[in-house]
Amino acid sequence: MQPAASLIAIKDLKVTFTGGPTPVRAVDGVDLDVKAGEVVALIGESGSGKSVTLRSLLRLHPQHRTTIEGGIAVAGRDVLAMRGRELANFRGAVVSMIFQEPLLALDPVYTLGDQITESILRHERIGRRDARARALALLQRVRIPSPERRLDAYPHEMSGGMRQRAMIALALACRPKVLLADEPTTALDATVQIQILLLLRELQRDLGLSVIFVTHDLGAAVEVADRILVMYAGRIVEEGSVRDIIRAPRHPYTIGLLKSRAHGALVKGARLETIPGSPPDLANLPDGCAFAPRCPLVIDPCRQERPPQVTVGPGHRSACLRTDVARAAAATVTLPPPPTPLLPPAVAEALESARPIPANLAAAVAPDALTT
Repeated sequence: MQPAASLIAIKDLKVTFTGGPTPVRAVDGVDLDVKAGEVVALIGESGSGKSVTLRSLLRLHPQHRTTIEGGIAVAGRDVLAMRGRELANFRGAVVSMIFQEPLLALDPVYTLGDQITESILRHERIGRRDARARALALLQRVRIPSPERRLDAYPHEMSGGMRQRAMIALALACRPKVLLADEPTTALDATVQIQILLLLRELQRDLGLSVIFVTHDLGAAVEVADRILVMYAGRIVEEGSVRDIIRAPRHPYTIGLLKSRAHGALVKGARLETIPGSPPDLANLPDGCAFAPRCPLVIDPCRQERPPQVTVGPGHRSACLRTDVARAAAATVTLPPPPTPLLPPAVAEALESARPIPANLAAAVAPDALTT
């Protein structure tokens, strides 16, 4: 089902929610391959199907109100065929997830140490004392201040940045091969975002994790990802390397996202460009291209047929009938420069070359200020 080099292979994934009066197809024909040690970013507006795709990898949707079609394979194992104990053993040990809001994901009536220890004991034959020692080591690994004290702290007693670090520690407790990060920096301020991104990149490099990173922030995607996939209305509309997506977009939606990003200082009196209209109703999608009602390049065939994925360059594909026109449009408009790196250049260079982070810069992004 998947190439030997792929750790994750998603083929023609379709997810339909059937709990309401009208079925809603939140994901419609997604194909995604992730290699071992690769980081893939999913970007798009809210409601585009990014989080639904991630949750499908762990089968977290309500079983009796969700229909999942297609194929999902992780490390050669068919996820959709798993049942009962096999699925429970798969979650956390093979694929783990960092949820968007840790205050809701963590159990409020158990201490952080108890929650991490319970996860380890569930998946491994190990004594409680050893499991607690490993929980402490995980808190130290994610650089939570005073980790011994935080083991006995409840989630509400920690700051937002520390809760997110605790969520990462919990996700890594059973040494998974795949990490799913669902907008892990959305609710954090800019300084803490830098710290979390730095931590994720360092852990991914050191542990050899495959990561699927969902975000609205192009700057964050540029920092952490090897490839970017753009989603709209449950479909992948463009995918390619970071450089291809940022500097040579070939889909009108991608161009619209880049143009609507506030970058640098806007010229006085200039208006921020936006994508007109709203995302479509997933229960009543148009027959042709879902982006056609908002697209500045639309022609009649766009409203009549769903555009197939076409290859526009090495590893670069776009689902558009007018990729050549989109290319010309991207060349004639002033696209924003590549998003300003969130990490200091010396830190990013150290991460890429697997060298230690310079001590003075490591101190600058240390979480010492994140105390309650």
